[in-house]
Amino acid sequence: MLYNMGMRLRNVPEAKSIVKNSPYVINDPYSRRGQWKSVSAKPLYVEIGMGKGRFIIETAKRNPDREFIGVERYESVLYKACEKMDGKPDRNPASLAIEAEERQNAENYVELTQEAPDNLHFLRVDARELPDIFAEGEVDGIYLNFSDPWPKARHSKRRLTSREFLARYEKFLKDGGILEFKTDNRPLFDFSVEEFQEADHWELLKVTYDLHRDPVMGKGNVMTEYEKKFSALGNKIGKLIAVYHA
Repeated sequence: MLYNMGMRLRNVPEAKSIVKNSPYVINDPYSRRGQWKSVSAKPLYVEIGMGKGRFIIETAKRNPDREFIGVERYESVLYKACEKMDGKPDRNPASLAIEAEERQNAENYVELTQEAPDNLHFLRVDARELPDIFAEGEVDGIYLNFSDPWPKARHSKRRLTSREFLARYEKFLKDGGILEFKTDNRPLFDFSVEEFQEADHWELLKVTYDLHRDPVMGKGNVMTEYEKKFSALGNKIGKLIAVYHA
């Protein structure tokens, strides 16, 4: 997850090689700035801070009519997503529990193949660099899932839902583009709601403070590993959907 300076990252010697040689990782995304739509005319959606990739991989499989880019800063995390795309899914207890729960909910579960979606690629970059990778209006939608809360007030500008970051997204999100944000961290969620309300050019469309009990916003929800873990602890998941008006 991007900017989680407090997280303990396990050193994985092979991670760098796996990421560098993966056919799913775009190693020189800067050269594609302004050219993404020439590669594919499909709407382009970007998840910032994708972690091990469960959300973006399943979302790509469920939406073959869209193109997806997963952004992750750390090779020691991104390589797990690359392995999943190679048919080596993360079969840890948390992942298995997520799948079991989604199967029980017929409205939310879609049987997925083990084949890697051809409409998904990854970038190993810092989120602050995205305006140098995507040109104005090139991105149709943004996902932010369980971003680092940066709890200290002096670090608020580093939060991915801060007005500083919203201004960065404005440089490449299309007019009418959608941003979706989920977290179990209530202070971060309250901060985020206020930032969108105060920011120019942004309009909150939907807000829920208990996603898993919301019959409308919870329908078709794709859970992340963090989401399953925190909801199992009794934490309510907040979600907001905002639209950008240029």
